[in-house]
Amino acid sequence: MSTALTQAPTAKRKPFGSRRPTLAEWMLIIAAGLALFSLVRIITGANGVTSTGQVSAALRLAVPIGLAGLGGLWAERAGVINIGLEGMMILGTWFGAWAGVQWGPWTGVVMGIVGGALGGLLHAIVTVSFGVNHIVSGVAINILAVGVTRYLSSFTFADMEGGTVKQSPAIDPIATITVPWLSDQMRELNGKHWFFVSDLAGFIGGVTTNLSLLTVVALALVPLTWWVLWRTAFGLRLRSCGENPTAAESLGVNVYKYKYIAVIISGGCAGLGGVFLAEVASSIYQEGQTGGRGYIGLAAMIFGNWMPGGLALGAGLFGYADSLNLRGGGENVHALLLLLTILLVLAVAWQLWRRKYVPAVITAAVAAGLFVWYLAVDEVPSQFVSAAPYVATLLVLALSAQRLRMPKSLGQSYRKGEGK
Repeated sequence: MSTALTQAPTAKRKPFGSRRPTLAEWMLIIAAGLALFSLVRIITGANGVTSTGQVSAALRLAVPIGLAGLGGLWAERAGVINIGLEGMMILGTWFGAWAGVQWGPWTGVVMGIVGGALGGLLHAIVTVSFGVNHIVSGVAINILAVGVTRYLSSFTFADMEGGTVKQSPAIDPIATITVPWLSDQMRELNGKHWFFVSDLAGFIGGVTTNLSLLTVVALALVPLTWWVLWRTAFGLRLRSCGENPTAAESLGVNVYKYKYIAVIISGGCAGLGGVFLAEVASSIYQEGQTGGRGYIGLAAMIFGNWMPGGLALGAGLFGYADSLNLRGGGENVHALLLLLTILLVLAVAWQLWRRKYVPAVITAAVAAGLFVWYLAVDEVPSQFVSAAPYVATLLVLALSAQRLRMPKSLGQSYRKGEGK
């Protein structure tokens, strides 16, 4: 018998684009993206797009969005749609501020998580036990959270010195950390405006300067979530409830229990995002403080294809877009029009390679319009800068919609024994 017949057949590696990228491929993608940022910075002269301050602000704004998205990931992997993330964040801001003012910031962190988890528990009772439509329940929680927090503020914060019905007194800040030598060196290197090297230095400097301990906790939750959901028996059972709860039940999984656990953890993550807004981003509670970040977190989760790593990239993108508004980045947004044009041209090439001609024509038309806008103006109006996070949300969801794969039983009502 020939050697060719005795050898086991080798599986062909799927082409890139039809499988999930490996870690090495992700690193190459990130490096290519940073190189593209650097090229646009040099062409336009907008050195602020990768400055240490810009990256630091983007990280601070990305954390609450990422925590909300992480909450959505836990719930939706178990098959429960959580539109109520916004309301759970609101509960987290209020409970975190209320406890933080009286007993210190870390007690506020714990109580903020508890407040969000209570919202998650309510959502689980209504959707899992009573079978109410998940969207209806989530919207109701968002509305309820606004009313409840205003009512509670009327006889708590309003009676405290420096507080009102819509605002709490100041909360003691959570400690921050800075890597002194590395931070100084990266800031100096970033100021030289070299290609790629200075941009990488700006990124490293941004994540090593005045980094809140709560930010470190939030960043650690991303790999922890991945490990729990994809590397433990508990995570496998929980995800099976979102894929096929009837099959999971037949294998002895208590579907109700796992859905409850997932939605309560979801609320706790969103509540932690709310605490971050109250204690790190501003040091006070203010009514309307969440500003729709719960919804943007949900969009980041969808962009990330219900995966922690993709979610983190989506949150970073939205946080960066929001930081442009915070730092008055009209010039920077104008430079990013050129970046977006280049990305759309690359998308056109990708669509042509896959023989999707109609989307390619539409994308090319949008790219041409953006390039004409870039050439016609020197600075983008402030109104567009304010809308940048929401425009980014729409664009990202539109461009990523074709590769999404949600859990198969997401949003479906489940009753024990219904498959028998």
